[in-house]
This record gives sequence, structure tokens and C-alpha cells, in this order.
Amino acid sequence: MPIFSAPDGTGLSFHLSGSGAEPPVVCLPGGPMRAGAYLGDLGGLGGWRRTAVLDLRGTGDSETPADVGTYRCDRQVEDVEALRKHLGLDRLDLLGHSAGASLAVLYAARYPQRLRRLALIAPSPRAVGFELPAEERQRIVARRAGAPWFAAAAAAYGSIAAKTATSADWAAAAPLYYGRWDDAARRHQAGERGQRNGAAARIYNSAGAFEPGTTRAALGAVTAPVLVLAGELDWIASPAVARRFAGLFPDGRAVVLPGTAHYPWLDDAPAFGSAVGGFLAGVAAGFDADGRQGRCR
Repeated sequence: MPIFSAPDGTGLSFHLSGSGAEPPVVCLPGGPMRAGAYLGDLGGLGGWRRTAVLDLRGTGDSETPADVGTYRCDRQVEDVEALRKHLGLDRLDLLGHSAGASLAVLYAARYPQRLRRLALIAPSPRAVGFELPAEERQRIVARRAGAPWFAAAAAAYGSIAAKTATSADWAAAAPLYYGRWDDAARRHQAGERGQRNGAAARIYNSAGAFEPGTTRAALGAVTAPVLVLAGELDWIASPAVARRFAGLFPDGRAVVLPGTAHYPWLDDAPAFGSAVGGFLAGVAAGFDADGRQGRCR
């Protein structure tokens, strides 16, 4: 896999896939601090564009830094800038998922002139200081009632909301992250244990990582088109949060994919590819007034 050096000398890896003549889309994984392998082929996004999935420092095939303080989200912005330079790009298309969207947002705030397009997939709202009201989370969770796993997941969610969750609670709540709790979702979830750097994750969002007011103001200078994509069933980055997020950008657009949750490319790959691949290609997809896209068949 390709290796390049971060400004502090840490060796970082990225994984190229897909096809096409255009420069690759740089993809930032979430977790936080989960190796990029969990993104897979992003629901076939490689059929639209090449992708360069970065393994953040201390994850996947990237080296562990000498200074563990550099795991903090804001201190990894220069890693993204180093990758842009390594790829020889004047401007880049950037995609961030979940906590990786926080890093993408901080990059956009610091280097708005270096963006061509920005796609935020199920973005964590931490970087901009948005809160998802407890009542809204509960309404989204309640929509899964009737599933055979729901009672255990709902009880686990109560512990998560009360900040008393154990590892068993997080395991029980796992189906809530997926639009369908099928074999593919179970395999995807099972891979997390070996992909996530837990010690780094505790530093990523730590004190000092974010200055929400400053970031929100800086995003007003991002003139590149921005897509904020949410899953209809996502209780982490809800449709309402996505719409509010998109409003921070002069050319922001929120899109909600029906029947999907926190990993929308797994839940509905055709719809995800149409929305994200089309956006990156500059092709307008069909959406209703609320930014909802019908399923692609």
C-alpha cells in the first residue's frame, strides 16, 4: 500500500481502489480511530471514482506516532494536507464518515481553498457543537420496535443515554447502527474489534480538539459544493442534524436515504452510490423537497 510521511515523520498509509481517470476521492474513516478497512468499497463508489482511503495514524497500516497527543482530531488536519500534497492535487474531493467527518470539517475550515467537493456521511456533530435532542434519538430508536433484537437494544440504549453503558450494552445496541441486522451487518460489526485503536479513540475527541463557534464561522468561507448525507434511521447523526449541518455551508445540501442508518452504503448501496457518486461527478440526482432520495432499483 502507498506510504507517505506526516509532518512529524509518522508514516501513514492509504489504500487506492476503483477506476476512472480523475484524481481519487480522499476518504477519512470514523470510529473514531478505526482503520479504513471498514469502509470497504463504500457500496461500489469505486465504480464512480477512484478512492484513497486513509488509515489514520495508529490504525491499519499506518505507524504509531511518537506523540500520542497527535491522535487528537485537530492535530490530524495536517495529515490530510500532507496526503493532498503527496497526491499532487491542487484541490481535492474529500469524504468523511462519522467521526472522520469531524476531521474533514476541520480540514475544510483550515483549508477551504483546497477543496473541490466535500461529502460528509453520517457526520458526527461534535466539531460544530450541534446536539441531537434526547427526544429525537428516542423517536428514531423507537422506529425499530418489532424487530426481534429490539427489546435488548432499547434497554442498552437506555444505559448509553444514561452514560452507564457497559461493553455488553454497546454490543446489544449494535443493530441500531444498521438499517438491516443481517449477516452482512453482523460481519461488519464483528470486524470493529480488530480495527479500532481504543486508546487513540479516547484522545481523538478530547478537550481542545474542537472550537465549535470558530469552526462554524470558518465554514462560511467554504465555497465548494458540500453534501451532507444521513440515514433515515441513524440515531447518531440524524436527518435533522444533517440538514442543520448543511446550512453552515454556502453551497451545502442535505440528503436523507430511506431505510438506512449509520452505514448507509451497506444498507442501500445503489442509493448511496447514486447520491454520493453523482455528487462527486457533479451529476444532480432526484430528491424531494426534504432532500429524500427514492431507492434506486
